[in-house]
Amino acid sequence: MLGPVSVTTANGGPLPLGPAKRRSLLAMLLAHPNTPVGVERLTEALWDEEPPRHARTVLQGHVSRLRAVFAQHDAAAHGVELLTQGAAYRLRLPETLVDAHRFEESLRLVRRSADPGETVAVLREALGLWQGPAFDGTVHSAPLEARAHALEELRLTAVEALASAYGQLGDHGAAASVLRAEAAAHPLREPLVAQLMLALARAGRQADALDWFHRTRKLLADEIGVDPAPVLTGAYNTLLRTDAHARAHPEAHADADAHTHAHAHADADHGTARPPAARSHEAAAGPAVTPQLLPRRPRGFIARQDELDTLDRITTAAPGPIVTLTGSAGVGKTALAVHWSHRRRADFPDGTLFADLCGFSPTPARDTRAVLREFLLALGVPVERMPGSPAALGARYRELTAGRRLLVVLDNAVDSEQIRPLLPGGDECVTLVTSRDRLDGLVATDAARPVTVGTLPAADSTALLAAVLGPEAVAAEPEAAARLAGLCDGLPLALRVAAARLATRPHRGLASFAGELADEQHRLDLLKAEDTGVAAALGLSLRHLPEPARWLFHHLGPHTGATLDTCTAAALADCPPPRAALALDQLAAAQLVVETGPQSYVLHDLVRLFARSLAPDHEPAGLLRLLDHWVQTLLGACAAAEPGGEPCCALPPGAGRTAEIRRFADRTAALAWYSAERGTLRATVEAAVAAGLHDRAWRLVLLQWPLIVWQVRDGWVPLLEQGLASAELDGDPAAQSRASALLGWVLSEEGRPEEALTRLERAPDLAVRAGDFAGEAVARINLAVALMRYGDRERPGGLLADALALAEREGLTETATLAHQHLAQHLLSVGAAAEAAEHAARGLALAAPLLAAPRRVVLRTLHGEALAAVGRTGEAVRQLHEAIREARADAYEEGEVAARVALDGLAEPEPQRGPGPEWSTGARGRSSLGGSRSGPRGGSPRS
Repeated sequence: MLGPVSVTTANGGPLPLGPAKRRSLLAMLLAHPNTPVGVERLTEALWDEEPPRHARTVLQGHVSRLRAVFAQHDAAAHGVELLTQGAAYRLRLPETLVDAHRFEESLRLVRRSADPGETVAVLREALGLWQGPAFDGTVHSAPLEARAHALEELRLTAVEALASAYGQLGDHGAAASVLRAEAAAHPLREPLVAQLMLALARAGRQADALDWFHRTRKLLADEIGVDPAPVLTGAYNTLLRTDAHARAHPEAHADADAHTHAHAHADADHGTARPPAARSHEAAAGPAVTPQLLPRRPRGFIARQDELDTLDRITTAAPGPIVTLTGSAGVGKTALAVHWSHRRRADFPDGTLFADLCGFSPTPARDTRAVLREFLLALGVPVERMPGSPAALGARYRELTAGRRLLVVLDNAVDSEQIRPLLPGGDECVTLVTSRDRLDGLVATDAARPVTVGTLPAADSTALLAAVLGPEAVAAEPEAAARLAGLCDGLPLALRVAAARLATRPHRGLASFAGELADEQHRLDLLKAEDTGVAAALGLSLRHLPEPARWLFHHLGPHTGATLDTCTAAALADCPPPRAALALDQLAAAQLVVETGPQSYVLHDLVRLFARSLAPDHEPAGLLRLLDHWVQTLLGACAAAEPGGEPCCALPPGAGRTAEIRRFADRTAALAWYSAERGTLRATVEAAVAAGLHDRAWRLVLLQWPLIVWQVRDGWVPLLEQGLASAELDGDPAAQSRASALLGWVLSEEGRPEEALTRLERAPDLAVRAGDFAGEAVARINLAVALMRYGDRERPGGLLADALALAEREGLTETATLAHQHLAQHLLSVGAAAEAAEHAARGLALAAPLLAAPRRVVLRTLHGEALAAVGRTGEAVRQLHEAIREARADAYEEGEVAARVALDGLAEPEPQRGPGPEWSTGARGRSSLGGSRSGPRGGSPRS
C-alpha cells in the first residue's frame, strides 16, 4: 500500500492485478483487513462521481478476477482469502503481510523506546517500506484519498521522529538531510520547516537555516496570505539568539565551523573533496545537495543488452556526452533510460535530475522555465533567490552543474528546441534524452550521439510475456507465446497490454488469445487496457506530426505489408512522389516508419492497422489505387526479370495509371524485389479477393511467375489456386488457361502427377476458347513437359510441334525458343539426336540476342549433348565449354554443374537415353507458363 498498490509472491514476483479499479478495490480491502467492507462503500471508492448502473456487476467481476489471481498463485497457503459476507467482502489475511501494518507497528514500537539508536534503526527500516505515494495507481476517490492522507501524515511523523533521534545522537547533519527533502516537498508544513531550521543551525549552517525561514514566510504570504505560525517564528527567534551568542563568543564555534565545512564539501558517497569550482557554486547558490529525482527502477525490464552496452561505451568515451534514445511509441525508451540510470547511479555522486517533458502526452509539453526551476530547487537554490527570466534560469543552471558529476535524464522530449536550454554546463555531466522524434537537430548542433531503440527480438518478446504472466504460463504454450509475441510486433507496450489482458482473464489461454489477435480488424481493440494501449500511444505521436505527414499517414491504411517505398506511398495517397517522399521523411523522423534505404521504409503491422482505423471511408479508393500500382510494378519486374519476353497480361480495364513505379536495374534486382515483397503481395491478393476485385487478384498472382519458377517448390499452390479461382470468378478464360498451366507445372514439380495433369489438360482448350494463341502455345508446352516427365513418348512431340507453329505464326520469339528447347530435349530422349541438335541450334539463334543467360546455358548444354550423340565431339566440347562460361558469369551454378556433367560424359561411351523420369526431371525439363529453368531453384517461363 505504501506506493503502487501491489502484491508480491514469496519469491518476489509481482502478481498481475489488472486495471486501476481492481487495484482500488484491493486497496480498500487492505485498508480494512479482516473486516467486512460493504458494496456501497466499495462502490464509493471505485467511482468518485455517480457510479454506472452496472457498477455492482463490474465490482463482482473485479472480485472474481482477484480471486482467480489469488488462486493461481496459491494465496490460501499464506492465509490470504477473499470472502463474501452478505452484501460485503472481507479480505482475510495475516496483517503482518501488509506493509502499512508493519509501518504502523514500527511507529508504535519507537514511541515506547528511549534509545535514540534503536529509534533510528527501526524508523529507517520502516521508511524504507515506502515506494511512492500511498495507494499509488488507484482511482481518485474520497475514501481512498482519506486513508492515503492518513498514511502520509504518519510518514511525515516518522520522518520528524527520525530527525529528532539523529539530533539526540548529535548527528545534526543527518537530521537536516532527512528533513530537507520533506521540507522541499511540503514547503508550507511549518513544524517540519521549523525542525529543519533548528537542525541546520545545530549543524553550524546558520545562514541556510535563516534562508529556510525567509523562503517559507514569503510562500505563506504569497500562497495563502498569512504570517508564520508561532512554531516557525519561535524557531527563527532561537536562531537569532544563537547567532548573537556566536558573535559574542566566536572561539566557541570555531571547531563547529571547521567540522561543518568539511562535512558540506565532502562527497556524499565516496568522501572525496569537491573541486573548488563546485564549492564556489554552492556558496553562491545555497547549500550543497545531492538531488535524486529518478523514478523507481522499472519492473520486469527485459534484455536490451546491446543498447545498455552502447550507452556504457558512449558515456565514457567523451566529456559531457549527450545521448538520444529514440524510437516509436511503446518501444520502451523510458524504461531503458531509467533502468540504465539506476544501474549506473553510483557513477554520479553529485546526483541525478529527471524530468518528463511530456512531449508526446495527453497533457501539454512542459515549459522549459518550469523544468529549470524544478532542477534549481533540487540543486539547492532557495525560492527567494530563484532567477526570474528564462536566460537567467539557464545561466544559473549551467553554473551549478559545472564542476559536478551529474546525470540529467530528459524524458519524452518533443523536439531539439525543448532540450537545449536543459543541457547542463559541466563536462562531467551526462545527459540522456528520450524522444519519439529522431532529434536530428540536437545531433547536428550539440554532437548528440543517437541510439535507436527498436522492437524486441522474438526471444526477448517471449521473455517479457513470461515476466508478466509467469514462466509456467509461457512454458505450457510455447508456440502460442511465440505467435502472440509476433502479433505484438515485438513492441513492449503491446506485449505488456496483451499480458495484462491475459492475466486478468485466467480462463483464456495463450493460444486462444493469439487467435483473437490474428484478426486484424480487432487487434488494436484487444491491445488496450483502460486508457493504456497501442492506439492511444500512436495517436499521441500522430498529433505532433507536421501536416504533410499526418495527411499521408491517414492514407496508409490499405497497404498490406511491412515494406513501403515512395512510389507506393504516392499511389496510396494519390499525390506526386516528391510530396510522398517529404511526408515519409517526416514520418521516419517521428519513428512511425523506419527508413531502411533510399526511398525505402518499413511500416510495422500495428502502425499500419492504426492508420487503417483512422480513415475507413478512404479505403476502397486507396485499395484500388494500391492494386493498380502493384500490377504496374509487377509488369515492370517481369520485364526486368525476363528481358525480351511477352507480358502475360495487360492492365485491367479502367486501371488508374501510377505516376511512378519502382525501376529495376537488372534481373537480379527484380528477383530480389520479388522475394522481399512476397508476403506483401500475398496479403495484397487477399485484400483484392476480399474486396471482390478479382480482375486485379489473378493478375497479381500470375505476374509473380518469375519468382515462382525460381523457387518452384516453395509452397506456391495455395496462391495459384486462389489466382485460378479469381480468374474463374472474373470469367476470363485466357487467365484461367495461364493460371491452370502454371499451377499444373508447380504441382508436377511437387510430385503430384494426377492433380498436375488435370490442370494442364484443361489449359489448352481454355486458351483456344479465349483466342489466346500465346497462352495456347504455353499451355501445350507445359503439358508436353509433364507428359515427358511421366514417360509418355508419343504425345509430347505433337504438342511441342503445335506450340512451335503457333509461336512462329504469331511472332512470339521467346515462346518459339522455349518450344525448340523442349523439342530438343524430347527428341534426345527418343533417340533422334540429329533433329534434337537442329532444334537446339535454332533455339540458340533466337535466344542469343534476347534472353537471359540461363536459357542460353540450357540450350547450349542440350546442343552439346545432341552433337556428341551424332559424333560431332569437337563442336560438342566447344558448346559445353561456352555453356560453362556463361553459367559461371551469371552465377547459374546448377547450369554449370549440368554442362560439366555432360562434358565429363564425353570421355565415356554415351549411355542409352530413355524416356524415364530421371531424364525428364532434370534441370532442362522445367517449365511453367511456357518456360525453362533459368536459375538454381526455378526458371524463367513466359506466362
